[in-house]
Amino acid sequence: MLFKKRGTFTEEDARKVIEWMSAHPEEKELIVMAEAVTAEAKRRLWDYARAVQLMADFTGEEREVRVEILEGYVSEKVRGIDVESL
Repeated sequence: MLFKKRGTFTEEDARKVIEWMSAHPEEKELIVMAEAVTAEAKRRLWDYARAVQLMADFTGEEREVRVEILEGYVSEKVRGIDVESL
C-alpha cells in the first residue's frame, strides 16, 4: 500500500501507518512517499518489517512486509492513502 504525505514524514506518521498496516494483514508492501522522512520514522518502519518477519517465524506463517521509502517529489496523480487522513 502506498502512503503519501506532503512535507516531512515523522515518527508519529509512521505509527499511524503501522496501525493501518496491522489492521490489514493481507498487505505485503508498505511504500512511503514524502518530501522528507525523519531517521526515527525510517527506523520505526524497518523495525515493523523485522517484527512481522520475526512473528511469522515464531508462528510458522509465510508473511513478510517489504518497506520502500521514496523521498522527494510527492505526486498528486499517484493513488495512495494520504497520511493526513489517517
